[in-house]
Amino acid sequence: MRLSKVAKLTLGVLYHGTVAIGSKLLFGGTIVSFDSDTGLFNILRNGSLLIVNERITEIFDIPTPDDIPGDTELVDCTNKIITPGFIDTHRHGWQTVYKTLGSNTTLAEYATRYGSPAGLGLFTPEDLYISQLTGIYEALAAGVTSILDHAHHTWTRDHAEAGWKASVDSGARIFFAYGFQNTATDFQIPQQMDHWRELASSASANLTTLCMAYDDFTDGPETITQAVVDLAKESNVSVLTTHHVEGPWMFGNTPEDIYRAGLLNSSVKVVISHSAFLTARGAQLLRSTNQHIAITAESEMHYGHVHPTSHFILDQASLGVDTHFTFSTDILTQARIWLQRVRERLYSHTVVDRWEIPDSNPMSVNQAFLLATRQGGLALGREDLGVIAPNAKADIVVWDGRSPALLGWADPIAAVILHASVGDIDHVLVGGEFVKRDKKLVIEGYEGVQERFLEAAGRIQAKLRNTPLPQPAGAFLTGYPYGTVTHADVQRGDGTGYGPSYV
Repeated sequence: MRLSKVAKLTLGVLYHGTVAIGSKLLFGGTIVSFDSDTGLFNILRNGSLLIVNERITEIFDIPTPDDIPGDTELVDCTNKIITPGFIDTHRHGWQTVYKTLGSNTTLAEYATRYGSPAGLGLFTPEDLYISQLTGIYEALAAGVTSILDHAHHTWTRDHAEAGWKASVDSGARIFFAYGFQNTATDFQIPQQMDHWRELASSASANLTTLCMAYDDFTDGPETITQAVVDLAKESNVSVLTTHHVEGPWMFGNTPEDIYRAGLLNSSVKVVISHSAFLTARGAQLLRSTNQHIAITAESEMHYGHVHPTSHFILDQASLGVDTHFTFSTDILTQARIWLQRVRERLYSHTVVDRWEIPDSNPMSVNQAFLLATRQGGLALGREDLGVIAPNAKADIVVWDGRSPALLGWADPIAAVILHASVGDIDHVLVGGEFVKRDKKLVIEGYEGVQERFLEAAGRIQAKLRNTPLPQPAGAFLTGYPYGTVTHADVQRGDGTGYGPSYV
């Protein structure tokens, strides 16, 4: 009598005497594992991987290993692709309630209508909690297992704490970067730093890590900047993040400024989001200090940050989403957009500038996948994230290899990067625990979360609908003038088809 794979595994588990709490065996799938010696992927077809507690302990090139612990949960992954979870190194989770309001917005409009200063008059702490929590659930459903959240909702102690608590409650791996910023309340940076210390002293071992965010390295008071840097070093904070957008935006926080502040060359991991208009000197500083940028491709194209030099520093880059209320919430889309953006740019050097025929494709799907996974882990200083390897955290996405989009795939990385959508995700695990299973979130009371979120979103969106849009006239906050943008015309004859926003 021939036993099925499940039967063989069941007998093996019953026979084996060792009991491991929380062990799972994902078997029969194609595993995209990482080889640290080569820096490339090792594809194991019809393999299996063992999870004990929160880590991957063994990876097998066969579907039915004999030596596995007793009480192991068996997860059949036949015809499926098993990859590491995606890592998002720049997001503002609290803004989820703004969904679809910024479909045609610009960065200048965002700064006064949807950014941090505008939120204080719109959100109660409860609103912020449910908006943050719902946004994280949205990311988990899309296979994003780790998020560096730039939490610039720290207008009051209660608002700051609400975002932190939502992150802790979410079940995702959140690097909660508490924003030190000047606000319209009496809760200023010194008070925020005191609150950060309180949270740090009471934080328990959890998937959520308390980090820092600070956006005034260029123009902030030197005493405040130094106090933030000193706190980061003294507390040995794992990550500090900052926005860097130059050109006419002049938001500052260049690698040069952060280096002069004494932070870039410290043991603290620094993630610089956007890095629009990064200079050659700044890029060299990032390489010499092993610090990273977070490219948010869709955001930078949507808002007009642009990214004229980011493709020169991909060896020190990771990917982020930014403001998921305006566009895609998933890192898969960011990887796909950025892959084709870089290909187009580098092809143009050959085809447009030199009138030559390209002899190869300038960027591979493997490189895009690395940016979405492994590079995110390195940006956060975590070699155990973004990879499937022994002793890595068991943050895993399982893809349905027989979905209409993936049917017939041969290369699992190409299948995910170029053909899959978040609808093809069967399972998501964070720290070895299912947060999505059989295409559904494993969230107790999720319907109640949805109702609370919809109530808050409806109320906040109504306030914004009744607030006139800012009219760009004269000069932006930085002193540079507004310029006329040429609009696309997709309609034959009169009109362009641009139309209104249907909110």
